[in-house]
Amino acid sequence: MIHLLKEVGRGKRGAKDLGYDDAAAAAEAILGGAATPAQIGAFLIAERIKMESVEEIEAFVRVCRTHARRDGLQGGIDFAGPYDGRKRTFIATFPTAFVLAAAGLPVTLHGSAPLPPKWGVTLHSLLEAAGLDPDRLSREALQAAARQTGVLYVPAESWCPALGRLRPIREELGLRTVLNTAEKLLDYGGSPYLAFGVFHNTVFERLARLLTGLGYERSLLIQGAEGSEDLHLNRPTRLYIVENGVAELQVVDPEALGLDLEQEERDWTAAEQLQAGEAVLGGEGSMSHAGAVLLNAALRLQLARRADSLEEGVYIAKELLESGAAWGKYQAWKKSLELPESKALAAR
Repeated sequence: MIHLLKEVGRGKRGAKDLGYDDAAAAAEAILGGAATPAQIGAFLIAERIKMESVEEIEAFVRVCRTHARRDGLQGGIDFAGPYDGRKRTFIATFPTAFVLAAAGLPVTLHGSAPLPPKWGVTLHSLLEAAGLDPDRLSREALQAAARQTGVLYVPAESWCPALGRLRPIREELGLRTVLNTAEKLLDYGGSPYLAFGVFHNTVFERLARLLTGLGYERSLLIQGAEGSEDLHLNRPTRLYIVENGVAELQVVDPEALGLDLEQEERDWTAAEQLQAGEAVLGGEGSMSHAGAVLLNAALRLQLARRADSLEEGVYIAKELLESGAAWGKYQAWKKSLELPESKALAAR
C-alpha cells in the first residue's frame, strides 16, 4: 500500500493516476482490511485531490462487487442515488420505484444510513420512518418482497460488509471520496438499466466512459436535484444516455411536457419525505410532487423501452397512479417487510 500511496500522494501536480491493476490492488487492500486506517484515509484524500481516473473508479467498483452479496436475479432498472442523501428537495425516486413496478419494470433501490458530505435524508432513512429496520431485515425477506412486488431494497452495508467497516473512517474524513461513486455501482440486482445521479457536469464524460465498461445495456447519467437521479421540475435537466459505448447528451424540459411546476426547496425530515411520497402514491400528493414522480417515471420507462416517448411515459405513469396500481405495489411491499418472520437478523 505504501508504494501506491507514493504514486497518488505527491501533490496535485506530481501525483500520477494508477493503472487498473495497481488501483485494484489498492482497492483490495482497503476493502479487504490489509490497509491501516491511516493508509486508507491518506489514499482517499490523495485521490480526491488528484481526481480519480476512470480506470481507478472502475477498479474500485469491480473490487467492491467481489466483496458484495449480489442478487443478480432482479433485472430491470437500478436507481443509483447519493448515499449522502438529500436535504432540500423531494425524493421522487422512492415513489417512482413503485410506479415502475406497477408498470412491470423491476426496480433495485439501495443505500445506507446518511454519510458525508451532506448527511442528508437517504432511502434508508425513509424505510426507518416507515417503521422498518433495513439493517435487520434478512436478505431472504428483502428478496421475497422483490419477487412479490418488483421492488428490491438493498441495505448496502449489510450486503457489502466491507463498506460498513469503512464507515468510521469516512465519517471522520467528512469528505466525498471514490467510495461515494463506487458504492452506487455495485449492481446488486443484475440490472441492465441504470439511472445514476451526478452533481457536477465536469464528471459527465468520465462517468459515461466508466458505465460503458461496466456491463449496463442502457444508462442515464442525470445532473439532478442535489446530485441525485431525480430530474429538476422547474428547469431543464442535462443528462447523458449511454448505450453501446456512445454517450448522447439530452436536455429534458418539464415545460414541454406540461409539468413546469415549482420545485419545493426546504429542510426535510425523513418522516416528511415518506409522508409526501406516500401521498403521491395514494393520489393525494401535491401537484409538484406528483409532477416530479410522473417526470422521473416517464424518463425511466423510456430508458427501459417501456415507453416510446416521454409523453407516452407520462401517460402510463399517470394511469398507474390514478388507478391505485402503484399504491397497491407499495402497500404489498411494505406489508411483506412488516411480517414477523421478516424481522430476522440478516445472515452475516
